[in-house]
Amino acid sequence: MTDSLTPSPAPEMPRAHVEERSFEGASGFAMLTVSLVLVVGGVLLLALAGIVPLVVLGAVAVFLGVVAAFGLTAVAPGEARVVQLFGRYLGTIRTSGFRWVNPFTGRRKVSTRIRNHETDLAKVNDADGNPIEIAAVVVWQVRDTAKASFEVDDFVEFVAIQSETAVRHIATSYPYDNQGAPGLSLRDNADEITGRLSKEIAARVESAGVAVIESRITRLSYAPEIAQAMLRRQQAGAVVAARTQIVDGAVGMVKQALDRLSEEEVVDLDEERKASMVSNLLVVLCGDRDTQPIVNAGTLYS
Repeated sequence: MTDSLTPSPAPEMPRAHVEERSFEGASGFAMLTVSLVLVVGGVLLLALAGIVPLVVLGAVAVFLGVVAAFGLTAVAPGEARVVQLFGRYLGTIRTSGFRWVNPFTGRRKVSTRIRNHETDLAKVNDADGNPIEIAAVVVWQVRDTAKASFEVDDFVEFVAIQSETAVRHIATSYPYDNQGAPGLSLRDNADEITGRLSKEIAARVESAGVAVIESRITRLSYAPEIAQAMLRRQQAGAVVAARTQIVDGAVGMVKQALDRLSEEEVVDLDEERKASMVSNLLVVLCGDRDTQPIVNAGTLYS
């Protein structure tokens, strides 16, 4: 049976229709040399005007050299090029350097660097209905360039929206503070909450070829309209907890004092004197202010 404080699972995203595959292409420097040779050779042939076959051959050589030059592609570190030919996905170039591909292909640049996304400060109600403000930062990276390019319109915007949705879902699934009750809370169980947040975001963006490296809650507080009331409640709880600890310690000290006096036979106290001693010790140990001792010059009873 599912715990009432356990959030519902992330929605099941559609299955991807395409996955990344490697595409190397040819050496860019070799094809640059070929292109230059064709262009220069063609120009030389065109210079020999008057000989029709040479002019035609020169024009063709220049045309092929120029067309071949359009296939030259520079791939920087941390980037990939998604290659398409007439709408068909051919593969992804991840090898950095100077490459050459079919000049009629489309080459979309996709960054594979690690990125940060910080969500906007969201105002939502927690599991107890209290308004809170929450924000988070998500560290992510494109792992499948094909999914990132073809499964969603804009994978950067997709990650941003899904991150906001996951943060709001997590915030509404747990109380800000469970006040000692069993279960997780946003304030007291940060590691567990951020772990579940990372899993939910990862499940939401997996179909876009994105991997979540880490997510952390960067801002968590009560909304301004109830912040003062909640602060007073927390202060009252802290005062009660402190008083409880003081009373427990004082009772233990009084018991220890009475036991020592009885064991070592320092003084023989009847029940009334014990009660008076307990009362005085508790006043001294539990009072907020320093006590002012009163010296009794007579007996205990006068």
